[in-house]
Amino acid sequence: MNPKRISFFRFAICSLLLLPSFLCVKSYAFERHLWDEGWRFALHNDDKAHETTFDDHAWRVLDLPHDWAIEGDFYALNPSGANGGALPGGIGWYRKHLNLNDNDASSRYVLHFDGAYMNTSVYVNGQLVGVRPYGFISFSYDITPYLKKQGDNVVAVKVDNSKQPNSRWYTGCGIYRHVYLMKSSDIRIEEWGVQALTEVKKGKGKVSLNTKIENPSDRSRRVIVHQTLWNKAHLMVSKASKACQVEANGATISQLLNVNKPQLWSLESPNLYTVTTEIEENGRILDRDTISIGLRNVAFDVKKGFFLNGKNIKINGVCLHGDLGCLGTAINEDALYRQLLMMKDMGVNAIRCSHNPPAPELLNLCDSMGLLVMDEAFDSWMQGKTTYDYSIYFKTWAERDLRDMVLRDRNHPSIILWSIGNEVLEQWNKTKSATVALEDVNILLNNSRDKTLLSTTDTLNASAKLTQFLAAIVRRYDPTRLISAGCNEVSPNNNLFKSGALDVIGFNYHQKKVADVPQNFPGKPFIMTETVSALHTRGYYRMPSDSLYRWPTHKRPFTEPSFMCSSYDNSCAYWGSTHEQTWDIVKHTPYCSGQFIWTGFDYIGEPTPFNFPARSSYFGIVDLAGFPKDVYYLYQSEWTNKPVLHVCPHWNWIEGQAIDLWCYYNQADEVELFINGKSQGVRKKSNEHEYHVAWHVTYEPGEVRVVARKNGKQVNEKTIRTAGAPHHIRLTSNRNVLKANGRSLSFVTVEVVDKEGNLCPWADQNIQFSLTGEGKIAGVDNGSPFSLERFQANSRHAFFGKCMVVVQAGKAPSVIKLTAKGVDLQPQTIEIKSE
Repeated sequence: MNPKRISFFRFAICSLLLLPSFLCVKSYAFERHLWDEGWRFALHNDDKAHETTFDDHAWRVLDLPHDWAIEGDFYALNPSGANGGALPGGIGWYRKHLNLNDNDASSRYVLHFDGAYMNTSVYVNGQLVGVRPYGFISFSYDITPYLKKQGDNVVAVKVDNSKQPNSRWYTGCGIYRHVYLMKSSDIRIEEWGVQALTEVKKGKGKVSLNTKIENPSDRSRRVIVHQTLWNKAHLMVSKASKACQVEANGATISQLLNVNKPQLWSLESPNLYTVTTEIEENGRILDRDTISIGLRNVAFDVKKGFFLNGKNIKINGVCLHGDLGCLGTAINEDALYRQLLMMKDMGVNAIRCSHNPPAPELLNLCDSMGLLVMDEAFDSWMQGKTTYDYSIYFKTWAERDLRDMVLRDRNHPSIILWSIGNEVLEQWNKTKSATVALEDVNILLNNSRDKTLLSTTDTLNASAKLTQFLAAIVRRYDPTRLISAGCNEVSPNNNLFKSGALDVIGFNYHQKKVADVPQNFPGKPFIMTETVSALHTRGYYRMPSDSLYRWPTHKRPFTEPSFMCSSYDNSCAYWGSTHEQTWDIVKHTPYCSGQFIWTGFDYIGEPTPFNFPARSSYFGIVDLAGFPKDVYYLYQSEWTNKPVLHVCPHWNWIEGQAIDLWCYYNQADEVELFINGKSQGVRKKSNEHEYHVAWHVTYEPGEVRVVARKNGKQVNEKTIRTAGAPHHIRLTSNRNVLKANGRSLSFVTVEVVDKEGNLCPWADQNIQFSLTGEGKIAGVDNGSPFSLERFQANSRHAFFGKCMVVVQAGKAPSVIKLTAKGVDLQPQTIEIKSE
């Protein structure tokens, strides 16, 4: 069951149990149904596909969310280009029937889309209900006027992603987030119409509620608005009721709920409360709405950075794009939770939603897991970066889209900062991008610009005024949070900075300019909105490790035969830095609130520094399949209290070869390296600006052992061994029990190992998968950014010894058996239960 429905029914039942007086109040049949199942889909453009009589019997039947592009083949000439993932676009149609038997003239039906990419046209019974171009925004339509309340209705949705390129990364195609069908009375709570403003002072909390009520009729109606606050144990904390007159144009009702001894929302204890709002008329409940909130205090300080509930905290964040690797952009809660859990285990405490509003599920998970969020709108404003990007629609739609993002998301306690743009070209007075090749867009964005393109007078130009306009929209709907933007022009003469509309100065890169922030931006808090852009290929090591590779060069195309970047922290984009370089600045700069690293996970598209056949990024701390790269353990050693001792690379080389061994560690004074029992020396971090130690050794087969000591006593130990010939396959599932709901996922790690179980780090065999039981293979991957194998398949080559297969449960309980086979490898079968 969908988490929103679980929450709704849980608190509805709780209300009945705790407040017996409600039992005598008749409820109207207000409903919110997850409307994902049983759509028909076809990938083609047919002008008649919206008509009720259109014959769709040959169309494919599927459940939403759905991304059709991820099912396709990588192809150099796909119009998205490698920057867009080299996957197909096109026009897709979805159709579904709605059969009603409703005799109530006052009932209303709303169709809600969490997101569809892009240019979505919704038809009901052949009539166009509405169009929404922005592919990342949630939107709804009151479809009541188009329905037959007795009999069959046809809903048709056209999703047009044919005009490409329209993004700098992979966006997916289709209705890739959830769809809901909502039924209510004619008097109803406006969607996103309950705003909760929280305040905590001297150990007491206040929740100020502003509720918008819709009345589509032409007469005034008298109702009572009941609002109740529940704690995490589902116990009532506070309640209030108010009678009001709802005029024909609606009404806004304000009420206050007091909270004694509030349980604060924090990173360690993300305590959530629930507010239920009910509209009663003549003893009948017409509508009910449920939101989750958290009580916390957030502050950005000019000298000391970020504070949460009075505690000074460094924001240790990562940027995340919206795709889920081999599953594409089709939202899946299990896959998203896996990503966030890996980030949190690394020590991440914040997520930047780059560069558009995220799926609601991400915010729900951040609320419940204790992760901070910078919520962001728009990678471009009026001036575009690609031929068909959002700049085409900005003038008409930006106010509505930005408003809807804030309305939808403003009650989430995880959100601490709004961003109104990322690297928008309006930072400068003039810029030309129309003639720049798609693969060179990032080069354009990060090249230094002529200072004459910056404003040098006190007069605000159109771009500065546009910044003020967008910031005013945010403040109109949420006066509680500060506003920033990701800026890669760090001069005070940047039009966005000159506007004065940004509360928090945000730098993308330019770490060497951080020292100038107090002088250039007096009185303004500061955060590094995007950092690092280091480049890594999991499992590949370029030596000598003390050589820094800054790729791509300013000349394009950039080529390097391996299409791989070093997994040592010694490779980065020329505009970026290594992880250690930027972390050292963030760590030792008190007025820097923190950073958002580019990126937490690899993502499809933007394959910097290479062109096709590279088709996904190298920036991630974790690769596309979900395998951590070595630098993951740098952050875990710095950002967590977990004992860390990680040594790399593997120990399979050519005898006599010179090898660099790196070690990340914490909670120890020193580490000592042994090769086949012989000490190679003790290493220590000599000062607080060092984050790893290294040895330069000569390879000989056998065993590498690293011992960590504190105060002379051993506190940790790590051993790696030379692997022999590939012998068998090892399968390891992250979950062995799934829900039989058609969506639950198990991520199975596939490793090629020797007879003793050591990973074979150079193995690249093709692994074939078969499955029995009520389930299916939802996707395969291996983390290679240049593999042209399909994500939707039943085989995958190992990449440096590993690959991944995703098993999806069916809708009936079953024992699912996954078998993996490869040439000259002993197969293995793993059992996963769905129940």
